[in-house]
Amino acid sequence: MEISTTFHVSPRWFKDGILRLMSFSRLLWETIVIVPIAQLAGAGFVTSVMLVIAYLRAVFGVDLAGEIKNRAARLTVWSALLACQLVVLGSSANAFDTKCDEQVEDIIYCRRAKYGISVGAIGTAMSLGVVGMKMVTALAPFVVESAIAVFLCIMNGFGVALLTSAKGPGSPIGNLYYFTWLSFITNVMIVANVYDDYRNAGAAPQTTQDGDVEVENMDQGI
Repeated sequence: MEISTTFHVSPRWFKDGILRLMSFSRLLWETIVIVPIAQLAGAGFVTSVMLVIAYLRAVFGVDLAGEIKNRAARLTVWSALLACQLVVLGSSANAFDTKCDEQVEDIIYCRRAKYGISVGAIGTAMSLGVVGMKMVTALAPFVVESAIAVFLCIMNGFGVALLTSAKGPGSPIGNLYYFTWLSFITNVMIVANVYDDYRNAGAAPQTTQDGDVEVENMDQGI
């Protein structure tokens, strides 16, 4: 009886062990190989851009970074936000296509993936509009830029809470996780810079020209 029980139970244990080993191997493959490849691809793109900028400066004397920096305030940060929002859009769409088919649908996961797509699309469109205005006219209306920055900051704040939580598509360490946080941090930097400009503009003394002499308006101090 004992021999028969051992004979019937052991194959099941062996099968379970094989399945667990295969699951562990797949998880190990995704952690060690797939995730670093995605991260290295992003690092390779950034390195390529840096090499192109260095080549233009060395060969043609074109300081591309300096031109962009001097073109308009916060243009570099808005461009960084545009790139981050594009990655959030693509990663959220990929997560939705992968797990949210009609047969098997996790409602919470798929709703958050849809929210990530919305955040990425709206953020990309608005950031592109601000970057376009700054590149064409060297400035953007301050009120419009401030409103867009605050609106996107709120959206990306909810994006961090929903996308990177346990049931969100960005919970595993990957592009969506990193770039959701980068989008929010970049947005906070823009809002802080806009607020500093507003505060400095309000604290600046008003001056009027009287011939060749600048006369400071002291009405505010009286």
